[in-house]
Amino acid sequence: MAVMGKRSTFKRRKNDLYRTPWDPVPLLAPHLPTRFRYAEPCAGNGRLIDHLRWIGGTCTEAVDINPGRGDVTQGDALHWTPTAKPRRPLDYIITNPPWSREILHPLILRWAGLCPTWLLFDADWCHTLQAQPYLRHCRKIVSVGRVKWIEDSKHTGKDNCAWHLFTAGSHGRTEFVGRPDAAKKTTPSAGRTTSSRSQS
Repeated sequence: MAVMGKRSTFKRRKNDLYRTPWDPVPLLAPHLPTRFRYAEPCAGNGRLIDHLRWIGGTCTEAVDINPGRGDVTQGDALHWTPTAKPRRPLDYIITNPPWSREILHPLILRWAGLCPTWLLFDADWCHTLQAQPYLRHCRKIVSVGRVKWIEDSKHTGKDNCAWHLFTAGSHGRTEFVGRPDAAKKTTPSAGRTTSSRSQS
């Protein structure tokens, strides 16, 4: 789920529902372990779940305020808490959240306190004054660039995007990872990417 950018002239969809395309996922892959367990609390129709499966992700819980398929449970992300599984805890929360700040900011604080959280939203956010209280929890930003949110459109979105990693601790600085010179144009059907993985 995501909101159209602030410069967009397109009519917004109900509940800010924009299905996550594949292209941002290979840029996140090098920053994840080869196998990982995660929750998706803004799952929509589960598109991101399908993509993350191709890079080693196992989704243990999927929630959305308006579920789009059977394996997504109805629930409000602002009040969601992961099911307690002490023997096999979550590695991450990974999602494409609503970009509206009145929703995004409480989600950052709530989820970062639960486990490391990767969120896909507009890259301009970190340059704003309103981001300051939350940047101390932002460990890493991975540049994505513009994303084509509507599959049958000829145009990409008007905002640059990035993956943001939030954790409970306060960080002295945020690591920024720029886009590679030639980002791979692989698709899920073409197989997994072969880039090296980190444990961050």
